[in-house]
Amino acid sequence: MKILEIDHVVKIYGSGENQVRALADVSLSVEQGEFAAIVGASGSGKSTLLNLIGGLDIPTEGSVIIRNHDIAKLKRKELTIFRRRNIGFVFQNYSLMPVLNVYDNVALPVTFDKGKHIDHAYIKDLLKELGLWEKRKSYPNELSGGQQQRVALARALANKPAIILADEPTGNLDSRTAIEVIGLLKNSSKKYNQTILMVTTNEAIAQTCDRIIRIEDGQLFDGEREFYAKGGAV
Repeated sequence: MKILEIDHVVKIYGSGENQVRALADVSLSVEQGEFAAIVGASGSGKSTLLNLIGGLDIPTEGSVIIRNHDIAKLKRKELTIFRRRNIGFVFQNYSLMPVLNVYDNVALPVTFDKGKHIDHAYIKDLLKELGLWEKRKSYPNELSGGQQQRVALARALANKPAIILADEPTGNLDSRTAIEVIGLLKNSSKKYNQTILMVTTNEAIAQTCDRIIRIEDGQLFDGEREFYAKGGAV
């Protein structure tokens, strides 16, 4: 079952002589439960693609369809609600709330959604699965980097989203902890049939994923399928 469909997406920043084509006629489909790595050199368009999928930016041309919703056509309030319910984010810097303990950090996305009941049993299971239940009352500054990233992963999973977008989730971790976090991502993908798109510059980590999506100069190369277009990238 397709969870994401990107159809002939173009993203242009600026205008006139300052115009930069960040993505050039990119098309891509992702199945539910896939764990895919997005790789490419700095400035190739990886973060631009992730921002478009996450609804943090809108395409200049083309469509981004998640669960049969063209997110670029949603009104701002509709997009906010849709993103909260369907997209989980895991960042390199964890982005945890320092004044909240582990449990409250994980429950935060559900707390924001007034129309959604907090599934405490599910959150408890998540924390146990990620080895965090004993740390549920601890604060971020009392945790190691690996533990903080696990909290960020649990928070991303708390809303049972359609897609998790992970932007260099191991960038601030040592190699041993990085391998551990990737293992947790893979296990989460399998256990919860969770779709994960992960931007990484680590080729070894990318090779452990189900699929590798390469971006070069705003063009996408996806296994045997290739999508060509003209243009540069940021």
